[in-house]
Amino acid sequence: MRSSLNITTALIFAVAALMLAPAASVRADAAPDESAGSIEQLLKSGWEVAGYSSNSDNRSTFILFKNPAQSYLVQCLAGYDVTRSPRTFENCYKLK
Repeated sequence: MRSSLNITTALIFAVAALMLAPAASVRADAAPDESAGSIEQLLKSGWEVAGYSSNSDNRSTFILFKNPAQSYLVQCLAGYDVTRSPRTFENCYKLK
């Protein structure tokens, strides 16, 4: 009984901390994400895959690209959705 009470209390504090934490990266005057082209264009221009992570839905993946000649990274979301036409999609943007 006591351990479940401690877990519940810890969860309440964790949720409260997340809700009250300032969003340091979100600004009202922030510029929109800068498009970085397509994955094909990135690979042709010398960008390399630095890492990737699959989303829990198994229909989309984040791919991180690096280029030694650039001081920023590029992140792309690529996926497949049977309800869309065309079925594949991608969105790449610069991370500065």
